[in-house]
Amino acid sequence: MRNIFRFSFLQISVGLLLSLSATNLMAEVNPKPFVVPELTSWQGAEGKFEASGRIVVKGSNKELMRVAKAFADDYKAMSGKQLQVTKGRAKKGDIVLTLKKHDNLKDEAYVLNVGEQTELSAPSTKGVYWGTRTLLQMAEQQGNLEFPKGKATDVPEYALRGFMMDCGRKFIPMDYLRSLVKIMAYYKMNTLQIHLNDNGFPYFFGNDWNKTQAAFRLESSTYPGLTAKDGSYSKQEFIDLQILAEQNEVEIIPEIDVPAHSLAFTHYKPEIASKEYGVDHLDLFNPETYKFVDGLFKEYLEGDQPVFRGKRVHIGTDEYSNAKKEVVEKFRAFTDHYIKYVESFGKQAMCWGALTHANGETPVKSENVVMGCWFNGYAQPREMKKQGYQLVSIPDGLVYIVPAAGYYYDYLNSEYLYNQWTPATIGNEKFEENDPSILGGMFAVWNDHVGNGISVKDVHHRLYPALQTLAVKCWTGQHTSLPYKQFDAMRRNLSEAPAVNENATYGSKQIKLFSLDEVKSEQTMPYKEIGYDYTVNFTVEVADEAKGTELFRSSNAVFYLSDPRTGNLGFARDGYLNHFRYRLPKGQKVEISVRGNSRETALFVNNKQVEKLSPLEVVNCAASDKINFQYGIEGAANPEMYIPSKKMYYQRTLVFPFEKAGKFNSKVTNLEVFNYWK
Repeated sequence: MRNIFRFSFLQISVGLLLSLSATNLMAEVNPKPFVVPELTSWQGAEGKFEASGRIVVKGSNKELMRVAKAFADDYKAMSGKQLQVTKGRAKKGDIVLTLKKHDNLKDEAYVLNVGEQTELSAPSTKGVYWGTRTLLQMAEQQGNLEFPKGKATDVPEYALRGFMMDCGRKFIPMDYLRSLVKIMAYYKMNTLQIHLNDNGFPYFFGNDWNKTQAAFRLESSTYPGLTAKDGSYSKQEFIDLQILAEQNEVEIIPEIDVPAHSLAFTHYKPEIASKEYGVDHLDLFNPETYKFVDGLFKEYLEGDQPVFRGKRVHIGTDEYSNAKKEVVEKFRAFTDHYIKYVESFGKQAMCWGALTHANGETPVKSENVVMGCWFNGYAQPREMKKQGYQLVSIPDGLVYIVPAAGYYYDYLNSEYLYNQWTPATIGNEKFEENDPSILGGMFAVWNDHVGNGISVKDVHHRLYPALQTLAVKCWTGQHTSLPYKQFDAMRRNLSEAPAVNENATYGSKQIKLFSLDEVKSEQTMPYKEIGYDYTVNFTVEVADEAKGTELFRSSNAVFYLSDPRTGNLGFARDGYLNHFRYRLPKGQKVEISVRGNSRETALFVNNKQVEKLSPLEVVNCAASDKINFQYGIEGAANPEMYIPSKKMYYQRTLVFPFEKAGKFNSKVTNLEVFNYWK
């Protein structure tokens, strides 16, 4: 018995040691690194990779060298440290970029093997580029290029991962679109659709079509005077945007929306407007309509170096009346005509799904045509699949943002999307994952309420968390491993993109960002701007100030000591001028605090709240509260008072500008800036 006991004890002891040893080994294996979108597979190893500071490019591919240099530039922008890009034999600590065939890997997939060296390989330079985005995200969280050892094989679930911006109803400046391209690329979102024309709703403009906002945002030489006066893009700017996007593996899809949403075109050429269905509808029975629209598309598609450089062009075809059969058949013929017209220039046509709404007998080409399925009542997705269309999942009830409108989403329900949605869900239709008819998914911002005070910063504040979430759901699909709350907390620690910070946030901890004893006239400040939430405190010994005297400005906004209209404290951004009901008292010394978040901007004087500029319901506002929309911008829309059933909520937010102090007479001291509402 004693020997048996000893043997059993020995067995238990050895087993326990082996178990403890195995536990220690397991503890040393690196868990999957957090990146957005989540890696689709990871095999952890032990230890850390320590970088030599060299990027070694294998082979002579020029595009691969370009990707390597872009990686080095982006790392320097994020860290201030320069990486050496070279060719030749790799050594320990090098990051190696190489083109390599991998069995069954898609075009955008890549393999990341982190050991003594970090080898990033892919069948295409696009895959290598996406892999560098992963390395950058890992590095910025780590604080350096010390990566966890292991192997990732990262394969996107869906080929098209995108976003659509309505630039027709609200002008979105080119500088922002360029930032947006970089942000999308950082999160492996590869498609940006730019909605170039649209119009407001007539009931916000006294039910007068002639006063209703409408805009086409691109320079036109075929139709001089067509281009919007309150903001537009030159052809060269638009070409340069597409070149930037190509360098970042993002496809720009330009959209000219016809035959509805076309008020900009009928304002320019009234004879092509429908007499029956509203002036924002083109007359499908008028030959002049086709001459006009043909000429418009031709301007941007013809020649060896067309303005629309990419492989796809969107023709709109959404929300036309289906009240009469002859109109339905004419709409179908119109759609078919412009699909084929775009194809005649060597492009693939995209359109909005409308062919269930416009069900008829006239054939519409479906082969090699991409359809955005946004509402199943307009285009039943299974029927569209049956007809042969390639589908993009963009269901309005899940992924439409309409800022501050009170319908659809102001901010997307990212938790629901993260937990429940993939592009395989279109409205109430659920397809099999990776159904070959579904190219991928998108979300959209529609700026329906023209003149509602929303700034580009407000738009960005809404789209950025959605972009991070949709990036995961279009790349990683169902195979997410983190609970949403953990994902949501960790995503906030990532940059928007190298050298991009449109939200103007500076870390998740609540801190004092900076302070100055005195602000001098025309002084350069340490921050360009401060985003939501913030507190800005300062003391003013008030001198006489002319109207329009600025305290601070950035390229996006101005904060006034004396605003140009009333002489009160105020601010302007995106052409909207807002003021507080407070004028600085000449000869007195006052303590000012301005506090802002994504909903309101508040003014405190001598520690007492004077006014909080919350969303203003302008349908019933008093005459003294009427908003001076789009202050000083030529061609800008000026909504009138509206009918009670159609409300608009005017937003008075401010991302606080700090780039440069203005020229003022008063003495401004004790400046304190906090990254929270204090």
